[in-house]
Amino acid sequence: MNTFDIIIKPLNTEKSTILKETLNQVSFEVAPKANRIEIKKAVEKIFKVGVEDVRTVVVKGKAKQRGKIVGKRKDRKKAIVTLVPGSTIEFFEGV
Repeated sequence: MNTFDIIIKPLNTEKSTILKETLNQVSFEVAPKANRIEIKKAVEKIFKVGVEDVRTVVVKGKAKQRGKIVGKRKDRKKAIVTLVPGSTIEFFEGV
């Protein structure tokens, strides 16, 4: 798997902003088949920062209904990356 295919997009939510400020953690949506080691290497290579820890969670898609049509949003995988103390990602600083 290519390094740039592992990280899909950063997650900018209220909770991820609090984690960034208090615990120096950033959140990403990642490829469903990516494991912790691949995510760690991808973040270190793309953003040139040290990664201390990676936690992952699979977020199940919600069931949605519009009239009689019932559907489901897709499942996604989220990674919460703890950075080495003193390192920051410039992308998240302006948010």
